[in-house]
Amino acid sequence: MRVLGIDPGLTRCGMGVVDGSLGRPLSMVDVGVIRTSSDLPVWERLVSIEKGIDAWIEEHRPDAVAIERIFARSNVSTIMGTAQASGLAMVCAARRGLPVALHTPSEVKAAVSGNGRADKAQVTAMVTRILRLPTPPKPADAADALALAITHQWRGGAQNRIEAAVAAAGKRSTDVLNRRVP
Repeated sequence: MRVLGIDPGLTRCGMGVVDGSLGRPLSMVDVGVIRTSSDLPVWERLVSIEKGIDAWIEEHRPDAVAIERIFARSNVSTIMGTAQASGLAMVCAARRGLPVALHTPSEVKAAVSGNGRADKAQVTAMVTRILRLPTPPKPADAADALALAITHQWRGGAQNRIEAAVAAAGKRSTDVLNRRVP
């Protein structure tokens, strides 16, 4: 499974692609940041972010997109820009019929480091170790995007298998109930 992780932001939108399969080590495909200038009007920045996300999806053809779930911070302007970028990421994925998963920052930190309160340095160190990278991904937004993709590989893949098993069990139950007894 190939997952595109997106750490949304209006100035820096982290992008990271990770490949993986059950029981195999994960590998990084690509990592980067879509940047916009704070000197530009917000609508122009949003167009740049949308084009960038579309280009990443087109180039890497992910099976799923994992996006950081927005949470309340003290700075409302930061929340607004992050929410706008997050919405664009969801729209870009939905336009192509890709499944979207939202993961909270503490869920991502716990998945990659074992500690839901890990700091940025700990998350970056674990992403570097998990993906066997020669150097830590920079800036932190890029490392966070990879952490989102890793989290989805580990948690989202398991959740998809559980949902498939439940659906299959439900179908078997329905098949049994629909059989006619002679």
